[in-house]
Amino acid sequence: MEFTLITLLNGLSYGLLLFMLSAGLTLILSMMGVLNFAHASFYMLGAYFAYAISSVVGFWPALVIAPLAVGLIGALVERYGLRSVHKYGPISELLFTFGLSYVMVELVQLVWGRAAVPYPIPAELDGPLFTLYTTTFPTYRGFMMLIALLMLLSIYLVLTKTRIGLVIQAALTHPDMVEALGHNVPRVFMLVFGGGCALAGLAGVIGGNAFVTEPAMAATVGSIIFVVVVVGGMGSLVGALLASLLIGVLQTFAVALDYSFINLFSLVGAQITSDTFGYPLWKLTISQVAAILPYLLLVLILIFRPRGLMGTREG
Repeated sequence: MEFTLITLLNGLSYGLLLFMLSAGLTLILSMMGVLNFAHASFYMLGAYFAYAISSVVGFWPALVIAPLAVGLIGALVERYGLRSVHKYGPISELLFTFGLSYVMVELVQLVWGRAAVPYPIPAELDGPLFTLYTTTFPTYRGFMMLIALLMLLSIYLVLTKTRIGLVIQAALTHPDMVEALGHNVPRVFMLVFGGGCALAGLAGVIGGNAFVTEPAMAATVGSIIFVVVVVGGMGSLVGALLASLLIGVLQTFAVALDYSFINLFSLVGAQITSDTFGYPLWKLTISQVAAILPYLLLVLILIFRPRGLMGTREG
């Protein structure tokens, strides 16, 4: 019971971090139809900005300033880069963000180097939140979960209860009508792209010290957030939340399980030895293949439900 509860909590906290990462990408995709390949690089940028700012004024100001700075950079990228290639179609937009992701990684390496930087958890959050049986649950993981839930609530309120949120939703389906009513649709899209990048930056501030802040962090999470978006359903925020939690819990439990097919067959009396055909495959443990499980889930979703868990369109 102790193992199950602690692993579940760890899985939920990791899943909510994935949601923080994928929420911005999902918003940009659903509102603008742009698959931002550089999204994970904005996450990396948020972590490095938080490291630089927190070393001067502390973690709490960095929690606010770093996402805003990343959002501003994202808005400038949309205004002076992405908007120019928009007329050439989605392939050009994808290639633009693909190239941008590498440029950002190289710039980070030029400024902060290739090694990991010492971006620590703040002292007031560095400790146990509670003890379950004999295992402690870190305060910072609880803080991470709280920020993710507050972010989800904020997105919902902005999109459904504010004027700008209603304009954004209207611009998604009827941009010409929104423009005819006097709203600046390109500016709305710039705000959406900047806001999505700011959410990625916020995830970087929170995740950078929980894990590791290094240039490779963008590549580490880059592929997994695309898995989340596709599994959840292209452009579905609720789907992204469900997929993030599912993948977070699945991967966390898998890493902790040291069982193989040999153990499974032994339960029914079958014996697998080194002479058995395919023995290297049978002896693989769940923890050894944990890293590929999200991608296996992606393949199965694409085969049996191409629109994703909560998607409304096929493909």
